[in-house]
Amino acid sequence: MSDRPAIVASERAMFERPAKIEQLSIAPRTRVLVIADVHGNLPYLRGVLELAGFGDGDLVIFDGDFLEKGEQSLETLRLIMRLCAEGRAKAVCGNCDGWADVFSLTPEQERRTVEYLAWRRRGLVWDMCLELGLDPLAGDFAAVKTALRGAFAAEWEFLAALPHAIESERFLFAHAGIHAERPLAAHTAGELVKYDDFLSTAGRFDKWLIVGHWPVMLYHENVVDANPIIDRERHIVSIDGGCVLKDDGQLNALVLPRTEDEDFSWYAYDPFPKARVKSDQAGGGRSYYIRWGDSRVRVLRRGAEFSLCRHLRTGYEMEILTKYLFTDEEITGCNDCTDYVLPLKAGDEVKVVERTSRGFLVKHRGISGWYFGELEED
Repeated sequence: MSDRPAIVASERAMFERPAKIEQLSIAPRTRVLVIADVHGNLPYLRGVLELAGFGDGDLVIFDGDFLEKGEQSLETLRLIMRLCAEGRAKAVCGNCDGWADVFSLTPEQERRTVEYLAWRRRGLVWDMCLELGLDPLAGDFAAVKTALRGAFAAEWEFLAALPHAIESERFLFAHAGIHAERPLAAHTAGELVKYDDFLSTAGRFDKWLIVGHWPVMLYHENVVDANPIIDRERHIVSIDGGCVLKDDGQLNALVLPRTEDEDFSWYAYDPFPKARVKSDQAGGGRSYYIRWGDSRVRVLRRGAEFSLCRHLRTGYEMEILTKYLFTDEEITGCNDCTDYVLPLKAGDEVKVVERTSRGFLVKHRGISGWYFGELEED
């Protein structure tokens, strides 16, 4: 998923370039984890691997977008490279991982790349420059690229060799999606790494297809649910839990079934503190989820902690945390938010995302919502 124009390679070039497909044979008893959209968040990646008990004999497939947006793209890349070199991992290219193209940019693409670096001030190239003591915004980006090419040859070689999809005996792995009506080999790179809102238009597949790219909560209208979506009719699993992109997001590690009799399972990591609710809460009722791409609201009453807002597209009114509003204007965008009230039983474990004078924004089994009782905390 991207919130800015293409980082380096033009989208036109990506959609003209043939996709690289890797064939993979998975040993029958191997436990396979699939992780997508790490986005340079090394603590989340280490956290989910530890939670899953990743160890000898396991294989992890990184399903694209392991770079950008987070704070540690270079270190994340090096961990993935090490796991791949040890035969414990495979990686697929996502739309945020195509940095090997930085050495073949047009002048316009180079201008946009420097603009991106100035805006983001993090990511792979930024991390590399920090390690070398270079300023990528100093004005001579060609000299910067020359220095980076020499100092990080192994990293560039790894990124340039990434496949755009992996196919095994029972599974397909592509970052964003596949057109079911065409053979996998007939796709371009762009078609596999950038396919927004895939589940809304996807066809059915004979093999199970595992994708990331589009945060799964965006497929839900009224509930913020970060858990993988398993579409059994079409043989698709979408696993992007909103790591980095969503304040209450999580990093999912899907566990593939080893036999036809097994089912999918997953581990989900986030760093939020745990607590237990002290009282039952009925939950439910009318709710809505204001999200990325459709977050324009009119502020009807601005308060110190909460503001009453009307969602411009739907007219839905909601009390939103004032700090979630992007500007002081009457009409503004806002951070993802919901007024969903979670159904909970006394003793249920939750993760605490926000503490307010009115209650707690919490997560329960991957779903975010409000709890208005007391918490028992360590």
